[in-house]
Amino acid sequence: MALADAGVRRATAAATTAPRDTTLSRCAGAQAGRAALAHLPGFRTGDALASAVLTAAAPDRMAIYDRRAHSGLRALGITLSHASGRYSRYMERIDPLLAAAPASIRTWTPRDMDTALYWMTA
Repeated sequence: MALADAGVRRATAAATTAPRDTTLSRCAGAQAGRAALAHLPGFRTGDALASAVLTAAAPDRMAIYDRRAHSGLRALGITLSHASGRYSRYMERIDPLLAAAPASIRTWTPRDMDTALYWMTA
């Protein structure tokens, strides 16, 4: 309630536009979308909620990040630090997984991949 409605609308418009922009790589769209949300209350730290918003905006391009998806990457031997910019680095790791997928799952979206990562450690 501390932010003006217009400011929230500007931030969410930018956050939903960036991941949908197909002229940007998935990683760049994730980075721009996450940055647009960063100054809103509830989005300053952590990537789970922000990634859910970005994935809702672009379900065929983005993936949800959470601790279980992070653990799934670790189980595959893929490292991902908790440093600033984690969500865009997470999306960088999703792309090669999708590219290397067997033919039977080659049509998976990043959202499908994050679901699989989640279930690997559930």
